[in-house]
Amino acid sequence: MEDLDREREVPGCADEMLRTLEAHGLTWDGAVEYQSQRTVYYAEALAQLARRGLLFECSCTRRELAGDGGYPGTCRSAPQHAGPTATRFRVADGVIEFEDRAQGHCAFSLRERGDVVVRRRDGVFAYQLAVVVDDARQGVTDVVRGADLLDNTPWQIALQRALELPTPRYTHLPLVVERQQGKLSKSRRSLALDSRATETQLYQALTMLNQGPPATLKLESVAAILAWAGAHWRVEGFQGVKEVLLPE
Repeated sequence: MEDLDREREVPGCADEMLRTLEAHGLTWDGAVEYQSQRTVYYAEALAQLARRGLLFECSCTRRELAGDGGYPGTCRSAPQHAGPTATRFRVADGVIEFEDRAQGHCAFSLRERGDVVVRRRDGVFAYQLAVVVDDARQGVTDVVRGADLLDNTPWQIALQRALELPTPRYTHLPLVVERQQGKLSKSRRSLALDSRATETQLYQALTMLNQGPPATLKLESVAAILAWAGAHWRVEGFQGVKEVLLPE
């Protein structure tokens, strides 16, 4: 559970997410892990990177960095302003390449992506570092997530290599988008999943991922729909696709 940013945490949201997953037949092994209880591991990783000279402090504000392109390296030698700083991971020159099960061969220039923040100026450990440490400590072999996180992957692979951690296999699924509004999760029509309509929602998800579920499947139970999905899953159904349009 990604709950490092406690100021933005909505009370009860984490439990609601777990109950929604359960209602859709999606369960987990062992206890649920909370990032807020794992900060000692992130601190160890940060110290390891510091010992290797791979970190620097950055005083740049969001306003100063607004615009296209990656971080330009402004504070690589020293912070340019007094006051609180964020900690950045100093990326090397070169290209990170990997095979994504859904998006195919991917290649990113690290310097074009820029030096990534691993600890925010308020002291909170950043997403990029936390997920790399979590995946390794939990023995994660496969990461399946939305295509909007595809361009985060080169940073994470670079951190894995710097920390001498294994790199899992990646699958970046297409996002549901609206014609004018962008991705559905950020649009006005974005609604919470309805735990009273789990079968319909699972069927719709399989349809939008081009898995071709038979029409009769929508009348089946959650367990039957998931069993069919597991037996007939085809990554080819959405290979190379980063977005799917929400039906009108």
